Amino acid sequence: MKNTLAEQLADYSLALKFEDLPPAVVHEVKRRLIDSFACALGAWDAEPCAAARRVASRFSVSSAGATMLGTRHRVPEDWAAFVNGCLVRYLDYNDTYLSKEPAHPSDNISAALAVAESEGADGRELITAIALAYEVQCRFCDATSIRARGWDHVTYGAFSSALAAARLMQLDHRRTRHAINIAGVASAALRQSRVGELSHWKGCAFANAARHGVFAALLARDGVTGPAPIFEGEKGFEKLVSGPLEPHVAQWGGSVAASREKSAADFMILNTSIKFWPAEYHSQSAIEAALKLRPQVGDVAQIESILVESHGAAVDIIGSEPEKWRPTHRETADHSLPYIVAAAVADGEITARQFSPERLADPVLLALVQRVKVQRHEELSARYPEATGNIVTVRITGGRTLTERVDYPRGHARNPLTDAELEGKFHALADPRLGAKRADDLLRHLWHLDEANKMQGLMPLLEIRG
Repeated sequence: MKNTLAEQLADYSLALKFEDLPPAVVHEVKRRLIDSFACALGAWDAEPCAAARRVASRFSVSSAGATMLGTRHRVPEDWAAFVNGCLVRYLDYNDTYLSKEPAHPSDNISAALAVAESEGADGRELITAIALAYEVQCRFCDATSIRARGWDHVTYGAFSSALAAARLMQLDHRRTRHAINIAGVASAALRQSRVGELSHWKGCAFANAARHGVFAALLARDGVTGPAPIFEGEKGFEKLVSGPLEPHVAQWGGSVAASREKSAADFMILNTSIKFWPAEYHSQSAIEAALKLRPQVGDVAQIESILVESHGAAVDIIGSEPEKWRPTHRETADHSLPYIVAAAVADGEITARQFSPERLADPVLLALVQRVKVQRHEELSARYPEATGNIVTVRITGGRTLTERVDYPRGHARNPLTDAELEGKFHALADPRLGAKRADDLLRHLWHLDEANKMQGLMPLLEIRG
């Protein structure tokens, strides 16, 4: 077949240049790196992240490979992508894109970072590769929902991370196309990762996709070919996984056909959202509404009921299964709309403390969770994903009713965090690991990443000492 989707993706990947990125896009990539490193440092002690480090530590390289974040240990690039990807994702605090398929596009950063370090790429190349990955994953999410067909959103990540890796390896058109083919043939991930009682794999699933994408690019670089056409073939991705997939590559940011004006609005990263609270994105507006109500509630014991009215995606993903009313560990709790809202009303905050084993076992809080009802709201559903609203209503003993609605939570693409707010989030997560001074040094380096000649100077700034 001529002009297959894989060929279009390879064309776009090779054509995109740093000079095609408007200043606002470059700045936003830096913000996502800052946010991702903050999330990674905050997750340093998490059980699956520590386990991933132990497994990867059995491998070692001297001159090639990439560094496991927080250490001096270098491992093969695909393993670095996995370990660092687990760190970025585990807290459920990294950025989000909502469309026909939801996603966390900063999950691609671990793949791009590992290959950039291994290849000796400069800051501009890393920034370009990250912008490329955002375009691929978010545009695929716009094209069709694979969640509706039983597949997990990380399935698209194998393609986006493979293209970012191929770009940083400077693969030619043929090898880039085969990296896509190899990535796609074994990419499909089951949606069971995010259904029912959740597990450690929730935070590892995209890290595995990133590892697979890097591995596909490594194989393609050394001449391994992949099955084609991977998307349109008789037993290909569209037939078995996605259904018809028309992402309209010619209209993507930086493409000649899309815009000769290099408009920042053409790039998908500007449509993604940074989280203000460490919980699944569809709960962000509910958290904000609940926190606004908290001062008016008074004695939590007087709460008769809490009603959360939300859009269909939120109800389906975090507000419908029985497990969401009795979470036993963090993975389920941070994907539980009733638990998160109850904790916000009870504690007046949503931090790591609300997901501690002690808080998850608190009988008073769990009793409040049982008094939370989640209900679909027609208008909110009609506005999704442009708006991600929630309405929280608290009924107090004696008949008093308190209601708050939030459509665009803090950090949403239409209500973005300021750089100062982002730095506040960064310091809250990074300072306990690095100390305030070293965290400041890392922050300065990231704000000037486009001036960096190589990535080798970055990873030592992330080393966790002691």
